[in-house]
Amino acid sequence: MLGTDDLPLAELCAARLDGELVAIGTGWCPVDEPDLPSLRAAAVAPRLPAPLIVERRSAAWVHGALPSPPSVTECCVPHDERVAVRNDPTRSVREVAITDVEIVELGGIRCTSIERTAFDLLRDAAADDGSTVDVVRALVEIAPSTAERVLDRIESAHRLPHKALALRRLAEAVAGTAARPPA
Repeated sequence: MLGTDDLPLAELCAARLDGELVAIGTGWCPVDEPDLPSLRAAAVAPRLPAPLIVERRSAAWVHGALPSPPSVTECCVPHDERVAVRNDPTRSVREVAITDVEIVELGGIRCTSIERTAFDLLRDAAADDGSTVDVVRALVEIAPSTAERVLDRIESAHRLPHKALALRRLAEAVAGTAARPPA
């Protein structure tokens, strides 16, 4: 990924017009660069402070479930790794309980796993049902075992905010896929 620290904006734009670079997220990359999750992670979160983890819709884009990144990068930080967050309109940060198993490293950027990404999206009551179901369906198509693991996690939780909403959305997301539908 290239940015204005590497080349002046005018040169980056000229290279894009010449067909040598393509804008991706907040950066630029050669047109022949393979579109991999590590490339998308570097594009969505350049110079991301170490404790921050890309999550929710931003993580869904990194994993390939969205065609373009959200305008505001969604990040989280584990409760035990507190961080002073500057006021940044391009990034939202929230503190969460998260384990190391739920974090994957892609190109040096920490990101929630596909399972954790789906779990967080399903429980987000502020998100639109239709788009959430579409994103979770895409995540399940990328990793089919996600549906069953997320279902088990939701069902085994005794106190889980928006549990019924998450179960309904998951049932809609797996309808028509090869994943096991929730009972």
